[in-house]
Amino acid sequence: MTSGSEPAGGADPGSETSSSDTDSSSADSSDSDLSGADSSDADDHAVDLVWRDGTEKTITVAAGDPIVDAAERARVSLPYGCRYGACGTCLARVLEGEVVHLEPPRGLKDGAREQGFVLACIATPESDCRLRVGHDVQAEVMGTPWK
Repeated sequence: MTSGSEPAGGADPGSETSSSDTDSSSADSSDSDLSGADSSDADDHAVDLVWRDGTEKTITVAAGDPIVDAAERARVSLPYGCRYGACGTCLARVLEGEVVHLEPPRGLKDGAREQGFVLACIATPESDCRLRVGHDVQAEVMGTPWK
């Protein structure tokens, strides 16, 4: 798991299965693409989002695109506040795969980063990955008076 502060230069081009067909049927299948992005892009990554109640959804995140932005385009609700890494509301835990921060994660302590936590508003995947998400993830790291 990576939670560095700089994006990597390149992504694994074989990380997502896509059709090499350019016929009209592949264009018509864009309705099923959860991200709203072009699913044929080799720099896209599948991100499995897992909630505490067992709900799982997979979105496609383009290289360099924040996870929260891709989720929003896919109409998947993730908690967020500031959108620039300062508040910690969008905290997620990397269960599998590689994720990096696009800028310094000011709202995340070093210890939490070392444990695999990332701020989804400024984080992007470098591989297909699996993240635990939801309000309870933030409470795990930052605590809450309502426990």
